[in-house]
Amino acid sequence: MERIDKRLVNWASILDEGARDQARKTATLPFVYPHVALMPDAHLGKGATVGSVIPTSGAIIPAAVGVDIGCGMIAVRTGFTAEDFRGRPLGALREAIEAAVPVSAGVYNTELTETAAERVAGLAADAERAGFDPADFGGNWRLQLGTLGSGNHFIEVTLDELDRVWLFLHSGSRGVGNRIAQKYIRIAREQCERRWIPLPDPDLAYLVEGEPEFWDYIKRMRWAQRFAWLNREEMMDRVVACVADWTGREVDRFETVNCHHNYTEQETHFGKKVWVSRKGAINAEKGRVGLVPGSMGTASYVVAGKGNPVSLNSSPHGAGRGYSRTAARKAFTQDDLRAAMVGIEYRDTDAFVDEIPAAYKDIDVVMRDAADLVEIRHTLRQIVNVKGD
Repeated sequence: MERIDKRLVNWASILDEGARDQARKTATLPFVYPHVALMPDAHLGKGATVGSVIPTSGAIIPAAVGVDIGCGMIAVRTGFTAEDFRGRPLGALREAIEAAVPVSAGVYNTELTETAAERVAGLAADAERAGFDPADFGGNWRLQLGTLGSGNHFIEVTLDELDRVWLFLHSGSRGVGNRIAQKYIRIAREQCERRWIPLPDPDLAYLVEGEPEFWDYIKRMRWAQRFAWLNREEMMDRVVACVADWTGREVDRFETVNCHHNYTEQETHFGKKVWVSRKGAINAEKGRVGLVPGSMGTASYVVAGKGNPVSLNSSPHGAGRGYSRTAARKAFTQDDLRAAMVGIEYRDTDAFVDEIPAAYKDIDVVMRDAADLVEIRHTLRQIVNVKGD
């Protein structure tokens, strides 16, 4: 750990100056308590650094939660082993998953499965109790449940160190969560401007606890977090069904882990109740099981938290980008991606060049940096990768 100053601590051995300066700005906000913690995967973000943990008292920064509210991971350890999959057409499994789960930005279900309909009904009831209509943030929000999105969101079939098969996916609250976030980022900026509040960055605009807009945001944000959680569950149900059809055997679920890494919760740290916004970080309180993905061609990890108090019981959420998407497209080619993906079944397209493993930090370095934050329980290597353009 590096103590950059009394209000900023850092676990990232790879940290560019832009991200460092951005985190310093966040740490100067008077309601931050006790300090901002940068995770090993920290990199430049919009307003707040991705891979940062921001505890606040009496205020909340919508951009510190981010636009993909509740984004996170789910993993299921099945009863299958590598031997059960040997000789089978992995391409057919990938195509089945792509047919069952809508992928890519702006792509939704045409109708809901029975399980999705049950989850949507629960979300509609939750929203009614919270006093808002999700349709205000997208009329087709129901059809978004059970969809993956694009960018760094993925579905994978992986093997652990004992050659056991795990199903693994990454996604969040989709368009409805994005619209909730964008609305309240805008409201926060308008409020700070109206009050002539000086900010080190306009995207660090905040809502003040006790005011109606603050609690409106909290209610909608919590709803979006629930949407993201159920979205991952729904997609995992479909992936499990695809594997069952492909193997002709029932899929046993021996272990399931579901965790957010873009979210806010109230927690107590250093004797004070605060709002902890984890923007690209997971809860790593002692014994809590979490998931830390690598890139589309590198290892991912099932971890258990060590409850490090200085990190605010947090750990990294993944590898963290080393190249912007634009820079990655200039630096790498589709042939580079093919070389990085040897041995992994994936859709061979240049649309994924900006997701090439070399565009990310070295996940092995990230996990070494996180040694006093989490312990590694399982190392997962993908054999099938599904992504959206």
